[in-house]
Amino acid sequence: MRIEEPVGAGLTRVWQVDDVIVDTRTAFQHLVIGKTAQGVSLFCDNERQSTDFSQLVYHEALMVPAFLLAAQIERVLIVGSSEGVASQMAVQAGATVVHHVDIDTEAVKLCAQHLPYGYTVEELAAAEQGDGPVRVLYADGFEYIRTTDERYDIVVVDLPDEQDDADAQQNRLYGADFLEMCKRLLTPGGVVAYQGGCPTLWRNSTLVKCWRRFEQVFQAPVYFGSDEHEWAFFFGTSAENPVEEMVSRLPSLAYRPKTIDALTLRGSTVPPISLRAAPA
Repeated sequence: MRIEEPVGAGLTRVWQVDDVIVDTRTAFQHLVIGKTAQGVSLFCDNERQSTDFSQLVYHEALMVPAFLLAAQIERVLIVGSSEGVASQMAVQAGATVVHHVDIDTEAVKLCAQHLPYGYTVEELAAAEQGDGPVRVLYADGFEYIRTTDERYDIVVVDLPDEQDDADAQQNRLYGADFLEMCKRLLTPGGVVAYQGGCPTLWRNSTLVKCWRRFEQVFQAPVYFGSDEHEWAFFFGTSAENPVEEMVSRLPSLAYRPKTIDALTLRGSTVPPISLRAAPA
């Protein structure tokens, strides 16, 4: 099986899937799990979401800056992130309550059954029952955040990239209004964390749009561009000197990152010039 993944206008990347484990259409997306040169890999609507080889780099870039910027790590909300790795990291970082909200029940269950990372089947079953610090809720993340009275130290939104197609269901969770709703749920010193897009010049349009919204909602958003992946992440925080805060807190963080150190924090938090430039 070959999967053609769009990576920019007129550009595709072809993945050779030698062993197709799952090929199905859920209520929300076309989902494929199979073995590639990067190990067992997850694809949604022909876009690579994670692979056994690179998922740790991705998930640490999403979660570790949030851990370091948050005033405390007790209550964490995660929207999307079907594999469950982000939930596991939050618990390792000290969270005692992790609410994981995902709209696609079938996708979460298939990930637990077939991916060698993230939830096991047993862990997911316990989380579905709320047996332990993680509680999985199968619901529309937009509606959950719009209606909940819960408060969180960290709110994580980890979705497939925003699409130019206005009908893509995840686009609702990238708007400034939704960011404002996420911000409303924060405890004092809390952080909103987002997968923001790709900084590569030929596919950075959604990155720029997302960053402008973060600038609109947060006084001084923090950028973290993974130095070993193709994605960048945004953090809404009230920290006055965020990079120094992250560096100083890193040695005492309960979660011990394998792909991020102090030099990474200093080097990966400079936004590309396309974001630093004044809006046209």
